[in-house]
Amino acid sequence: MNRRLALIAFGGNALLREDQRGLQEEQIKNAEQAARLMVGVVRKGYELIIVHGNGPQVGNILIQQEEAVNRIPPYTLDVCDAMTEGSMGYMLERAIANELRRRSIDKDATTVVSMVLVDRNDPAFEKPTKPVGPFYTKFRAHELIRKKKWSMVEDSGRGWRKVVPSPRPIDVVAKWVIRDLVHAGRVVIAAGGGGIPVILNSRGLYEGVEAVIDKDYAASLIARETGVDLFIILTAIERVYYNFGKPDQRELPEISVDEAERYLAEGQFPAGSMAPKIRAAIEYIRAGGREVLITDAAHLKAALLNRSGTRIVGNKQRGE
Repeated sequence: MNRRLALIAFGGNALLREDQRGLQEEQIKNAEQAARLMVGVVRKGYELIIVHGNGPQVGNILIQQEEAVNRIPPYTLDVCDAMTEGSMGYMLERAIANELRRRSIDKDATTVVSMVLVDRNDPAFEKPTKPVGPFYTKFRAHELIRKKKWSMVEDSGRGWRKVVPSPRPIDVVAKWVIRDLVHAGRVVIAAGGGGIPVILNSRGLYEGVEAVIDKDYAASLIARETGVDLFIILTAIERVYYNFGKPDQRELPEISVDEAERYLAEGQFPAGSMAPKIRAAIEYIRAGGREVLITDAAHLKAALLNRSGTRIVGNKQRGE
């Protein structure tokens, strides 16, 4: 039987909001709210893959490690990624399983802790740019630069932070496991935080690296490799705009992949927010994907009914 597949990607702030302390109870409650959205997609007739961010959660782990550094040896960033994949996956998995039971839907949820392959020669490794973890004093920062060879930058007078590369994902190691599970009718949570970054070393073996993978790029890769029909990207705004924030801004309810590329080249989408989402959407469509839906959580239900959000489609679907 042919199944309609959807993949939904959302940020780590969905489980740990900026105005919250980061308590476990807060994150569990937020996971329950997210689960209602996810199960709503299932009720629309889709088998579902979920990719979540983990920025705030990894940041908290790194802060905890710094506070305990004289008592407990710290973990590397790839292991911290794995820790958040497990903890966040558990909270989401439990919340989704309970929501499915409440709605009498005979379906299981599962989490796949996922290694994601990056190229060890990716140019990003030559110029780390992604800040992670706590702020340090100048003295502590220079000590870490000397002892651990970390790259660090001063951040607007607030202190010094570690910066790591953000290479592009080239393969999801567990892609066939993810595909088999979703085709078997499971709700699959995978590649949390963009996945655990690994390279193939000189012996052809997987090796973890200190890096951050953009979750939208990882989600796009999984969407392509598993052949999903609908790629949903949840963000902070209801839909994408042309000339966003300007007097002549206009909504973009639907655009073709060519239009998306043109607007991206014009600089319509900010590098640190919407641009990676648009690039991820373009990569998915160019590889044969059918449709990308960009919206916020509050309007997801309406967007699935074509009443909100922005759709990015192939040129033929757009009539060009």
